[in-house]
Amino acid sequence: MKYKIIDNSQSEEIAKLAVCLTNEIIERTGIKHFDVDVPLALSLCQTYVSNGLYNVIAAFDENKIIGFGALCESHSLYAEGSFGIIQEFYVMPNYRSQDIGRELINEIVNFAKNKQWKRLELCTPPLPEFDRTVKFYQANGFEITGGYKMKYAIV
Repeated sequence: MKYKIIDNSQSEEIAKLAVCLTNEIIERTGIKHFDVDVPLALSLCQTYVSNGLYNVIAAFDENKIIGFGALCESHSLYAEGSFGIIQEFYVMPNYRSQDIGRELINEIVNFAKNKQWKRLELCTPPLPEFDRTVKFYQANGFEITGGYKMKYAIV
């Protein structure tokens, strides 16, 4: 496997995997948490990558992207400065349990160190349907910080 930061030419592959991620969450929970489709995800990915707002590190099997982690930078007082947020993280099901996720996390951590971020944060999918996901992140150095992910839809 190889791991690298993608450019806009690979946005469509990332968009398709992002939709797979959201669909997997919807299927497992039975709740339509997201309303993302490939054209919208592609448009957003291209815009964010080209503007430098979104960094995507992808895992490749040959020339095929089989997983990715998407990051953005944020800033806060509690984090003592700049930090990274892993917005999406996905490995195709048939590639899971092969250390690809662990290696992808290591690449993300190295990227964060180069950016001089103080920390990485992420939100896990809903529990208990994604208990294994939480255990994966904990096994790779993440700590549960408490609270709930909450949203306020601006319409």
